[in-house]
Amino acid sequence: MKAEYSERYKKFGLNVVYYRKMNRWTQLQLAEQLDIQRSHISAIELGNAGVSFDLIFKMCDVFGIKPKELFDFRD
Repeated sequence: MKAEYSERYKKFGLNVVYYRKMNRWTQLQLAEQLDIQRSHISAIELGNAGVSFDLIFKMCDVFGIKPKELFDFRD
């Protein structure tokens, strides 16, 4: 992960938090639906980990959103 993109990773993570909370899920519940570790969800939400396209698409399916919504970064 390049340092120059760290703000974008953080904003992406905040969007994951937003949609997780909209569904009233814990990190563990989301992790189980995505078939990943809870610690990975935590790292994504904090902007400390990148995600694959496969995981992005799976998140969108689980959240019932389009990929562009995960990348709609608000100030």
